[in-house]
Amino acid sequence: MTGLIGRLIRLNIGLFLYGFTMAMMVESTLGLDPWDVFHEGVTRHVDLSFGQVVIVTGALVLLLWIPLRQLPGIGTVLNVIVIGLAADLGIAVITQPDDLWLRALLLLAGIVGNGFAGALYIGAALGPGPRDGLWLGLVRRTGRSIRFWRTAIEVTVLVVGFALGGTVGVGTVLYALAIGPLVQLFLPWVQVTPGRRTPATVPAR
Repeated sequence: MTGLIGRLIRLNIGLFLYGFTMAMMVESTLGLDPWDVFHEGVTRHVDLSFGQVVIVTGALVLLLWIPLRQLPGIGTVLNVIVIGLAADLGIAVITQPDDLWLRALLLLAGIVGNGFAGALYIGAALGPGPRDGLWLGLVRRTGRSIRFWRTAIEVTVLVVGFALGGTVGVGTVLYALAIGPLVQLFLPWVQVTPGRRTPATVPAR
């Protein structure tokens, strides 16, 4: 599916799966990735669902693209909406397990599924997510490294999210260690142009 319709289908499947696997990690209660620590922390203080916070945050981050002169794609716009809706759906239908081993299994399945979803979304090549575009724009405008800006942004949202009450745990560490290799593993299977250099360690947001 390399035509536009096929890429849009791939994009939306990837975005939906990304949001749903986020919900799996939320329901595991064993730790979230930095941005989701922030999203969950915000839900402790506002009358919005987790998915609604994801959508609002994505829209606000997208506004930061303006001074960076970063241009969104259709994937960027759909990212803002679809992931949050899928996350709320997942939270609504997934029953939080009582047993630790089941929560650990839910966490691991969420991380692996998130890696596949990220590869599927990136492979559609229809624009970065708002959070990715933020650090991409900063790299382009400042000349500082990807490592510097990704680390600076993700550490900041992690610290703020934790202070707000977001869940930090073993899942946070596992996600940080595994998501890059997982996306890199899955990307050759789903990218639009085989062999194309794509930032495989970039999460799909």
